Amino acid sequence: MLLLKVFAGLLGLVAVVLGAGALATLLITLRIEARHPPQGPFVPVPGGRLASLEAGPNPSARGTVVLLHGASANASDPMEGIGRRLAADGFRVIAFDRPGSGWSDRLGGRDMAPPAAQGHAIAQALERMKVGPAIVLGHSWSGALATAIALDHPERVAGLVLAAPVAMPYPQAGTVPWTYRLALWPPATWLLSQTLATPVGLYYLPRVGGAVFRPQEAPADYLDRSRAALVLRPGSIRANLHDLAGLPGALAVQAPRYATLRVPTVVISGDADGAVPAGRQAVPLAAAIPNARLVLLPGIGHMLQYVAVDALADEVARLADRIAAERGPVAP
Repeated sequence: MLLLKVFAGLLGLVAVVLGAGALATLLITLRIEARHPPQGPFVPVPGGRLASLEAGPNPSARGTVVLLHGASANASDPMEGIGRRLAADGFRVIAFDRPGSGWSDRLGGRDMAPPAAQGHAIAQALERMKVGPAIVLGHSWSGALATAIALDHPERVAGLVLAAPVAMPYPQAGTVPWTYRLALWPPATWLLSQTLATPVGLYYLPRVGGAVFRPQEAPADYLDRSRAALVLRPGSIRANLHDLAGLPGALAVQAPRYATLRVPTVVISGDADGAVPAGRQAVPLAAAIPNARLVLLPGIGHMLQYVAVDALADEVARLADRIAAERGPVAP
């Protein structure tokens, strides 16, 4: 009888903790959404809408650059880093919230996790916007997304800039910690994302946001400018988790096709990137894509779109000039 009372008491305590977590999650989510509302146009695609941000002249004599963000981020991350600079340089710049991130609908649920599926949705949005061929710049996780678009929708891509990219296969065991893998069990995924993940994530967000910049320092206003807290909403947490967990399997299928790419490509990475080491990703990726240009930035970490803006902008401009000389200008 005593054991039953202890067990019932523990269940009651768990229920109180989860209930408090659910209430905190709701209140934090409402606050995040009020602070970071949609800032740009929505683009209708089959199954829902993709949110976007735009900057620079439209049309542009220099062409269009499409920005695709990494994991745990949204369109503001590349736009506030490199996007505003490219717009000032005369490019039309379009940044998308990937499906399930920022303010974009998840569209196909968990089936939208692979880069190829997200690439198809981005290509549909570009077609709807009558954009392309354009330079597609993918950072980190979106190195895989940008290459997927070039492979499956080459008519939308004039050139690739792959910044600190993740696009080469790597072991499944290295994807996420075991705690995340446990959280991928569907009931646990839903329960954690609706109760504890948001308040815990909010507590750790400044620490994580700073760590990804190492060895450089994060800008003091980075979290606010990048609207980083949007990833802490329950739906975004689930989408981000599925995107990370599914990437190794998707890359094992995608990577053997890189030899077929014929689009002008720049692979640029910092040689001090501790999050995505260049020797494991950027260097072999540049070797796998025919005639790709490899640029390694001494002493630069993962967030080169903030800490190496000049170098990245110069590579985009050089690629645009090359495309204009070889094929004619990229689409405005």
